[in-house]
Amino acid sequence: MAKLNHIQLLRINYLRGPNIWTYRPVLEVWLDLGELEEYPSHTLPGFNERLTAWLPALVEHHCGVGERGGFLQRLQEGTWCGHVLEHIVIELLNLAGMPTGFGQTRSTSQRGVYRMVFRARDESVARVALAQGHALIMAAINDEPFDVQAAVARVRTEVDDQYLGPSTACIVTAATDRGIPHIRLNDGNLVQLGYGARQRRIWTAETEYTSAIAEGIASDKDLTKSLLKSCGVPIPEGQVVHSPEEAWEAAQDIGLPVVVKPSDGNHGRGVTLDLRKRDDIEAAYHVAYPEGSDVMVERFIPGDEHRLLVVDGKVVAAARGELVTITGNGRATVRELIDTQLNSDPRRGYEEEYPLEIIDLATDTKVQLELKRQELDADSVPAAGRQVVVQRNGNVAVDCTDDVHPEVAYIAQLAARVVGLDIAGIDMVARDISKPLHTQGGAIVEVNAGPGLLMHLKPAVGAPRPVGQAIAEHLFPSEDGDGQAGRIPLVGVAGTRGTSTVARVVAWLLHLSGHHTGLACSEGLFLDRRCVEASDCAHWEAAHRLLMNKMVQAAVIESSARTILRDGLAYDRCQVGVVTDMDGVESLAEFDVHEQDQMTKVMRTQVDVVLAEGAAVLHAAIPQVADLAPLSDGDVVLYAQDGTLPVIADHRAKDNGRAVFVKNGRVVLATGSAEHVLGSLADLTFGRNAMVPDTDALLAAIGACWALDIAPDLIGAGIKTFEPDLPAPAGLPL
Repeated sequence: MAKLNHIQLLRINYLRGPNIWTYRPVLEVWLDLGELEEYPSHTLPGFNERLTAWLPALVEHHCGVGERGGFLQRLQEGTWCGHVLEHIVIELLNLAGMPTGFGQTRSTSQRGVYRMVFRARDESVARVALAQGHALIMAAINDEPFDVQAAVARVRTEVDDQYLGPSTACIVTAATDRGIPHIRLNDGNLVQLGYGARQRRIWTAETEYTSAIAEGIASDKDLTKSLLKSCGVPIPEGQVVHSPEEAWEAAQDIGLPVVVKPSDGNHGRGVTLDLRKRDDIEAAYHVAYPEGSDVMVERFIPGDEHRLLVVDGKVVAAARGELVTITGNGRATVRELIDTQLNSDPRRGYEEEYPLEIIDLATDTKVQLELKRQELDADSVPAAGRQVVVQRNGNVAVDCTDDVHPEVAYIAQLAARVVGLDIAGIDMVARDISKPLHTQGGAIVEVNAGPGLLMHLKPAVGAPRPVGQAIAEHLFPSEDGDGQAGRIPLVGVAGTRGTSTVARVVAWLLHLSGHHTGLACSEGLFLDRRCVEASDCAHWEAAHRLLMNKMVQAAVIESSARTILRDGLAYDRCQVGVVTDMDGVESLAEFDVHEQDQMTKVMRTQVDVVLAEGAAVLHAAIPQVADLAPLSDGDVVLYAQDGTLPVIADHRAKDNGRAVFVKNGRVVLATGSAEHVLGSLADLTFGRNAMVPDTDALLAAIGACWALDIAPDLIGAGIKTFEPDLPAPAGLPL
């Protein structure tokens, strides 16, 4: 079969929030199959066999069939290459350690052109996976060689370089499981959990509650030890030294054996244990010196190294270290034995996702020194049966949380409290952590700020511990919450008819209710009555600026069909979602939206994100809008000028549904058969000039404020005090 031309990737768009496909960010790819439109999968010679040989785990993809092997069934029956590419990209992401379960491929109005989407936690990772998947499918189609492992490695490298580290990711995941939204604030691990004034920030395992003073104390090991000692916490005797000679003198004063380590290092870098000879102590000084500002010599405490994680004054996880050794066979060198007996362990790797690190003999001076102490080097050949110590510390990967004695836990908690850390990694040496420290001569050797969590998430031995949940609970205590942890009142307004007016009136009423309110609409960006930017701000970037602002206690965000199709919504969920109309289809051809019926899929996005405790506010006079009501997870408030519409009557009769309408010239708030008159329509005018508002926009704003539980009297008074004239830009930053 002749070589087939490549699938063309026409357009790639990252939808950063809830969109027409799903609640989560996705990469949307417009692709042209070209001549491959004539070749479904079962017509390409050897294609299915090559693909399943390269990616055998495709058997786990259920696809639309809904069961294991479903996608393979589709391959055999014949499916188009756009759909196949979707599954290839998803599988590459799975293999690279970023599990991805969502994807869809749909045809467009143009023959051979498809829209393919897949879940994308990070845009750059998704783009790399797409590029590798594109190369793979074309190689499979044209029977060309392809290095799958290299492709997976390329994606994994991008994950490691661009995505959150495992410690940060576990906290974010725990927050997400509790319905707490997050925003990534930089390219690293600085993350905002929650919106506006109810946000909390984390940076790996540090939080906004982590004191800079406490962090400074923890980084100074000598100061830490003096504070711990003053509070009765057992510590090893030690002192700071400034030369190899001083290190030997200090060791003699303290008593052998000793430990030599940097005074302010972490992660076990530069630490050498159980030193008994002058040459070894002086050599260890040179290992420790580059890792910190000073070098310390301490009394060696016999026992195993342990790491206890303390969160908010409680021990939530503990892990034990192991002595790392190799066993000689009389033939292989030390270097070869390390590679075959240690580095071959699947738990070891260079990336952060591995609980144990690869041992690099060429660069690890600690290992070199350890071998030298045993009169060995990389090229030595240990005798058969000889056990050689390679590492004495830094291999904390055996979970022992359930073994921690209460007195040991108390000492660890006390150490964290003395230093002042809300999250602390307590390094402790003990022979048996299930017994009190004082009975075995154990001691705390370090207190660490920003401790790594991977050893507790992926222990080499034992069960993972829910440390992310513990930190999320520390930031957002369940007993203090109202079911809305990290959330502020948030109103989304979607449509074209009077949406900026609706958004501005709702923002004004929220302000009068006592909230410092942010507003992003087509007329500008506002903080209360202050105009921050006098341009069209009904877009994703402006909305995100509000949600990142710690002063914002409530937010109102305007969107349109275009912004939903281009970027998705800027927030994951909202308390109130308003849909005013389904207009604008004639301007959306670039998104392959040509028919009025297609607008339902677009505008339902605003209703899909309404919280169960919230409400959708829908224009009942437009049937296509009113038909969105069943999609709301929360309540529904209908509005229309004509309260006798059948849809309103049915809604009121069913479960005491709420509606806002005009009756006998008065605005009525109805709940089931009960009616409350808000006021005369003629009297509900804007501002000192008594400007008459658009009635539909007025009713939509009233419905949204009612859904926010703003008192009817305040709604009426607030409408009359709302000034429609825009304030002058303040010229101050947001």
